[in-house]
Amino acid sequence: MSDLRQEIQNRRTFAIISHPDAGKTTITEKFLLYGGAIQEAGMVKGKKNSRHAVSDWMEIEKQRGISVTSSVLQFHYDQYCINILDTPGHQDFSEDTYRTLMAADSAVMVIDASKGVEAQTRKLFKVCVMRDIPIFTFINKMDREARDPYELLEEIENELGIGTYAVNWPIGSGKEFRGVYDRMDNEVIAFEGMDARHEVTATHLQFGSDELKERLSEVQYQTLADDIELLEGAGDEFDLDAVRHGKLSPVFFGSALTNFGVEPFLKKFLTMTTSPLPRNSDIGVIDPFDERFSAFVFKIQANMNKAHRDRIAFMRICSGKFERGKEVFHIQGGKKIQLAQPQQLMAQDRSIVDEAYAGDIIGVFDPGIFSIGDTVCDPKLKCTYSGIPTFAPELFATVRQKDTLKRKQFVKGVTQIAQEGAIQIFHEPNTGMEEVIVGVVGQLQFEVLEYRLKNEYGVDIIRDMLPYEHLRWIENDEEDFDYKKLMLTSDTRVVQDFRDHLLLLFTSPWNITWALDHNENLRLAEFSQNS
Repeated sequence: MSDLRQEIQNRRTFAIISHPDAGKTTITEKFLLYGGAIQEAGMVKGKKNSRHAVSDWMEIEKQRGISVTSSVLQFHYDQYCINILDTPGHQDFSEDTYRTLMAADSAVMVIDASKGVEAQTRKLFKVCVMRDIPIFTFINKMDREARDPYELLEEIENELGIGTYAVNWPIGSGKEFRGVYDRMDNEVIAFEGMDARHEVTATHLQFGSDELKERLSEVQYQTLADDIELLEGAGDEFDLDAVRHGKLSPVFFGSALTNFGVEPFLKKFLTMTTSPLPRNSDIGVIDPFDERFSAFVFKIQANMNKAHRDRIAFMRICSGKFERGKEVFHIQGGKKIQLAQPQQLMAQDRSIVDEAYAGDIIGVFDPGIFSIGDTVCDPKLKCTYSGIPTFAPELFATVRQKDTLKRKQFVKGVTQIAQEGAIQIFHEPNTGMEEVIVGVVGQLQFEVLEYRLKNEYGVDIIRDMLPYEHLRWIENDEEDFDYKKLMLTSDTRVVQDFRDHLLLLFTSPWNITWALDHNENLRLAEFSQNS
């Protein structure tokens, strides 16, 4: 038991969130570099050579230099075992990000120093608040011209409604960026060498020392002295308890690309975060240190490896220890199973694992039995973690295959991509999959669907956009409920999802109100709990 406790205490599981292009994938790579997991960072969007970021593995991601799926990366640093969930930065994939945040114990928000808080950051931040998890802020790209640091802090506080505490403070920005002042250790970390590919050497200097005065211009030194005085007098006090409940965000300044301030951030972050947290289930709160194994599926990914067609279900272990070959109980399937080919992943590279602990993320082979939100656990425990909500899509289109002979591949491809949660698929009740209605959050998801069907399943598709903008799940489950008797406007459509839940598609909010007014017992929901 003492070994189990020690292993779990050393675990840290966090997600990295940001607006597209704020440098999230770059900072992920620098963590791996410091942890010794990679030897050199693959500059994102490095078109001139073959290097691509380690965590962007899908072809479309490498071409566009964006992350469209969440990667799971594990590495060791000091005594810690760290699981990073790298989330999609692109706004059309916010649901994948939401599911990923369900598996994390804390979040690191990366903000571009020249742009500040952007739309996507706000959206993701709301999810963190719903989860009540600690949020750490890394203000990136200080090696370029940046906005005033006070302005940035104020914007985070006003826009996101959270207190901030600057753990370090930048000395200059752009070409004048000289390093950061660490308020907790009362020292300046000055950096040598602007090298994006390897660790830079950092010099630790006491504030007030002659060496520091030599390194900085007179103006920079005086500005720093004024800033230190101002911060001590005006800022929030550091309160670890407020941090752990997501009420106060520790803020760090740096530049991921040139390695300024990344390792100091990582060190402080590890001491401020907690080991895996307890989780709510139908039988009460489950303690991570409980010896009985339990986990939930938060993501399903098909065809991560072209060489062998496969589906991987990603599970976040919530309690106890996972051992390869041991029988577990699949709650939703109602039977005992063995988790096949358990692996830990570095994006696309995998290694088989014999054991894993609460806080870890493992991928297991999925023969088509898992859905997002499923629970697997020790047969003696039998608990169910609450489902992960599915949000209503905002864009709809009918999709069918060009070549009628490829029907089988089309049905398989669309179904698998839907089970991953990348798209939602619907069809008319009591009809087959001749024509499928696809719902997505953003336009890019349609492009990814077309790309994947062509590349992974060899199917070209015809897509026709539909006028619907709103979707509602029908919650009525009474035996005498008959959807055919519903009074609806002529442009409202009844459909089913792949779990056979009934839904209504509407062209406007007015139609939703009309349907509720004309069907007195009708109950509609904006999202499904996937139970």
